[in-house]
Amino acid sequence: MTDTLTAPAETSDESFLDTPFVQQLVKQMRAQDIHGTWETKSDLELLKPYIHTAEERRALPILGDPDPDTLWHLEIFYNAIAVAIERETGQMVSPMMKMSHEGFGRMVLIAGRLVVVNKQLRDVHRFGFPSLAKLAAAGGKFFDEAVAMIRAYPDVAQYGA
Repeated sequence: MTDTLTAPAETSDESFLDTPFVQQLVKQMRAQDIHGTWETKSDLELLKPYIHTAEERRALPILGDPDPDTLWHLEIFYNAIAVAIERETGQMVSPMMKMSHEGFGRMVLIAGRLVVVNKQLRDVHRFGFPSLAKLAAAGGKFFDEAVAMIRAYPDVAQYGA
C-alpha cells in the first residue's frame, strides 16, 4: 500500500516544476553547470539536493558545520528567489548572506533600500525540504511576500531613489 501512495506523490511533484520559483531554481542550477555534466539530468534529479526524506534527515547530525555544497545550494535557492522577484517586478534584487562556520546566520534580499526577504538561518547543515511541494511552497512564499512588499513600497524599492 505504501508503493501506491508514493507514486501519486512523485507524479504530483512534477506539477510543481511549472511554478515560477522552481523554474528559476532549475535555471540557476543549470547555469552553474559550466562543463555540461548535468545536461542529461532531469529537472527532478537536479533538485534532489534540496529534498531530504525523513530517513535522510534523521541520518544528519543534530549539530554540525555546513559543508560547502550545502552552502552553495542555499545560495542558489535564495538567488533563484531574487531573480524570480526581479523578473516579476523589474526591480533589481541583491542577496546578502552572513553565515558563521557553525551554520547560523542571516539571508536578506534587498531591492533598493527595501529589505524584501529577511530570513534567520539556523542548522544550515540540515537545509532541505521533505518534498518538492514544500520546496516550491517555501520559495513561492518568499517570492509572493517580496513582490507584494515591492508593490506596496515602490519608491523605496527603486535604486537611486
